[in-house]
Amino acid sequence: MILAEKVHIFCKNRRAFWSLILFSILFLLSLFSELIANDKPLIIKYNNQILFPAFKTYTDAYFGGDFPTAVDYNDKLIKTNIARNGWMIMPPIPYSFNTVDYYLNTATPSAPDKQHWLGTDEEGRDIVARLLYGIRLSVVFAFLLTAVSSLFGIFIGAVQGYFGGKVDLILQRFIEIWDSLPQLFILIIIASVFLPTFWSLLIILLLFSWTGLTGMVRAEFLRLRNFEYVKAAKVLGVGNFRIIFRHILPNAVVTSVTFIPFIMAEAITSLSALDFLGLGLPTDYPSLGDLVRQGKDNLQAPWIGISIFVVLSSLLSMLIFIGEGIRDALDTRKNG
Repeated sequence: MILAEKVHIFCKNRRAFWSLILFSILFLLSLFSELIANDKPLIIKYNNQILFPAFKTYTDAYFGGDFPTAVDYNDKLIKTNIARNGWMIMPPIPYSFNTVDYYLNTATPSAPDKQHWLGTDEEGRDIVARLLYGIRLSVVFAFLLTAVSSLFGIFIGAVQGYFGGKVDLILQRFIEIWDSLPQLFILIIIASVFLPTFWSLLIILLLFSWTGLTGMVRAEFLRLRNFEYVKAAKVLGVGNFRIIFRHILPNAVVTSVTFIPFIMAEAITSLSALDFLGLGLPTDYPSLGDLVRQGKDNLQAPWIGISIFVVLSSLLSMLIFIGEGIRDALDTRKNG
């Protein structure tokens, strides 16, 4: 009943409710990027066979070409052979995030037209496709970073607050020293030694993001550890970690949940900023930060900057509005 009341309060916040709906729709669409934006057909009927090129790679020779390499479905010979012996259905956007359109009649970056709804970037790649794949990459990265860093940060904060004393003092001094490290310089050093990948960059950012919830959880445990039900559990001989995870943590984690959307927004911003500075993912990834850089470097092509500004600002705004809605729904001072 209490959960239903909280959900009702959240839904009454129209800005947060519609932000959650729009964010969910956008993320779900991005999960099916290969079916929406791809340079491979969704379905091909060729010589009475049904093929699914989006899930299996076929050679040029298979469709009557001359090479044993992967087929280019934009090749006129391949299109003609498929049309003679069957048919094919292309996605709504016939370009993937890394597809270079070699048939452009203008210099890149090219302006929006019927073929490229938001134009192309400086390498001739479709901006809509890169935005769609980039949203999926950024949100999944933010989800993973937020989940792992929150779990680790909540655990450390719980240990600090519950045991107190020397444990709290030592861990608190360590966190203060850790937070004072120059993160940007460390990232520059690592990027100069290793080529960053999705997982290596996730681990690097995790090293500095886990402290976000530690202080809050620590404060909640310092307050709740003196409650009567905790003292009663200790008298009955219940183990410390059983008390932490079963009795105190469910009450302390409620306040932490309100900060998860804000942490996700910070993760998306951090990834985009690193990609913008050239310290993040390689250029073969569909990075939102790379589009920000291209918008800055190509002021004569305003469609790049406008597109990435609208998408990135909308993503971050929706996450902030969702976080505000969750915070208000869980705020006992406002809801009695």
